[in-house]
Amino acid sequence: MKQLFIVFILFGFSVFGQENKPKELTYNEFLGYVKKYHPLVKNANLEINKAQANLMMARGGFDPKIEVDFSKKQFKDKEYYSILNSSFKIPTWYGIEIKAGFDNNEGIYLNPENTVPNQGLTSLGITIPLGQGLFINQRMADVRKAKMQMQLSQSERKLQAIAVLYDASLAYFNWKKNFNEVQLYEEYNRNSQIRFKGIQSLISQGDKPAIDSIEAGIIVKNRILNLEDANLKLAKAKLELSNFLWLENNIPLEISDELIPETQLEFTIQESLKTNDLLQQDFSILNHPKINALQSKIDILNVEKKLKANMLLPKIDVGYSYLSEPSYIDNYQFKDYKIGLDFYFPLFLRKERGSLKLAKYKVQETEFLLDLEKVQLTNKINAQKIEIESLLKQKELIKSLANDNQLMLNSEERLFSFGESSLFLINTRENNLITAQLSKIALENRFYISNSELFKIMANPD
Repeated sequence: MKQLFIVFILFGFSVFGQENKPKELTYNEFLGYVKKYHPLVKNANLEINKAQANLMMARGGFDPKIEVDFSKKQFKDKEYYSILNSSFKIPTWYGIEIKAGFDNNEGIYLNPENTVPNQGLTSLGITIPLGQGLFINQRMADVRKAKMQMQLSQSERKLQAIAVLYDASLAYFNWKKNFNEVQLYEEYNRNSQIRFKGIQSLISQGDKPAIDSIEAGIIVKNRILNLEDANLKLAKAKLELSNFLWLENNIPLEISDELIPETQLEFTIQESLKTNDLLQQDFSILNHPKINALQSKIDILNVEKKLKANMLLPKIDVGYSYLSEPSYIDNYQFKDYKIGLDFYFPLFLRKERGSLKLAKYKVQETEFLLDLEKVQLTNKINAQKIEIESLLKQKELIKSLANDNQLMLNSEERLFSFGESSLFLINTRENNLITAQLSKIALENRFYISNSELFKIMANPD
């Protein structure tokens, strides 16, 4: 009976009442909350809305315009002049502008240049740029760049969202790691308490020396200290994780004590992060958000370069307007017209040539970055795949190591029950087992982080 009592003490068997199973907050469910409600993810989505607003602004450069200029001078019962100039302008894509106008001027001191028929004067004309602005101008460049900015914003949204999801994942893994450590220390704390009481009972019966109670008490105090420190880390991990949990209307959430991390995370993480397919097949970086973002920047810079090159051409604007009185609807008198020619050309073009060179350098600089990013992404992906494969092997080794330490502890406890071992050796075996199990928890955490880093490199949050 005494031997059975000692075995009961050493193994630390205890009976607990059935309790309600705690609710798991799975990793996939957690990521769903972050994607949908986190403020920084919402900010990332706003980048697309901002790009759409910029595109609308750029297209506004082609909006038709109504202009009215009216001035009148009346002094000492004399109407010096009354001048009305109104127009309706329609800008078109290739810099051509169509303009319809109506002028009605009168007065004693009216400038002869402004003299028009009594019913006013209508005009319908067109202005064509023959040099600068025909094939590309500022309005065309703004619209093209705004469309490219839409693509750039899509890529930047993914990069911003992936950064938030990566940080959230690290917080979740840290929560799970500290939770597992608390569970581990709670188990061995219970065992040390049971063992301590059993040793005290054996000492009172004269079967063990009194010094064994000191050694058993030291272990109890160490286990309590370890558990307290683990609980502190777990509390901080919960608060850190709560930073990423939100609801609609920007309502923050807090992790309750009833929630626990996913217990089978090691079997589901690769499916949740979609890294399992990448480990089995090659990943094309051509559609990577970083590559797309740099390519969009190059496209925008190329539009700017074309605009700067266009500035080397002379500015030649030719305008023609057909003139008629409002009553002459069916009588087209093409001999009544107004034409204009504007010419401008700097002799040395130093400003324009300098601007074009700077634009070319910016394109080359971004192209160098693009080539570098392609190589870096490829190497990062390959390195991460190698790391994950290595961690999978290490996980199997650490599991085997922990099992071996468990067998050694069980064997030592059996020897102790026969009086052929000591409490010191049991504690040594148990410490080795705890170290192996802590290493197992740490290695699992590295495995989770490595998968999330691969997820971050892939940059595909959708």
